[in-house]
Amino acid sequence: MPDTETADTVKALLARYGRSYSAELGLDLSRNTPSVLFRWLCASLLLSARISADLAMRGAKALAENGWTTAEKMAQSTWEERTRCLNQSGYARYDERTSSMLGDVAQMLLERYDGDLRKLREEAGRDPAREHELLTRFKGIGDVGADIFLREAQIAWRENYPLADKKACNGARKLGLPDTAAELSTLVPDEGFADLVAALVRADLDGADADSLRRSAAD
Repeated sequence: MPDTETADTVKALLARYGRSYSAELGLDLSRNTPSVLFRWLCASLLLSARISADLAMRGAKALAENGWTTAEKMAQSTWEERTRCLNQSGYARYDERTSSMLGDVAQMLLERYDGDLRKLREEAGRDPAREHELLTRFKGIGDVGADIFLREAQIAWRENYPLADKKACNGARKLGLPDTAAELSTLVPDEGFADLVAALVRADLDGADADSLRRSAAD
């Protein structure tokens, strides 16, 4: 059982930041459907770039608003359409390069996995390291992008549980919490773990500290 201070920190952390990025996009990864997984892969690509998470999320939402919610629909869009969409959403710094990568991701997903990332999972034999390696073969999905994807996809791809990437562990360390996935997993129920690691990432990006979190929760 966590000590009182740790429990209070976790409670305050989840109260302020406890929402996964996929949920913010309206995605229920527990459904494990091709469209949901594809949209999350695209979001992971955007979130892994050196741009603010807020702008990346706006870009991901804009892609869905344009109807590009499957690999087939994304592949049918033009480079110019994708570039315009990202630029108008504020994702301007990498819009042209990212537009190309989104098209490449959709095309590769269609050619190799019939547009269904669940087939990548099966090709990997549900081995987490192999899944990570196969994900990095998509243009624009490096190690960071694969970490982001699996960090929340572990809701459905349970072989990855518990997974806390470097960003989440760094956030935990700054808050005085255990900084390994195994230790962090003891702080919340299994079904709440993805929200916890997302909260740690958000807190790290926000520069939050444990004392201020606990004080705000007590007010």
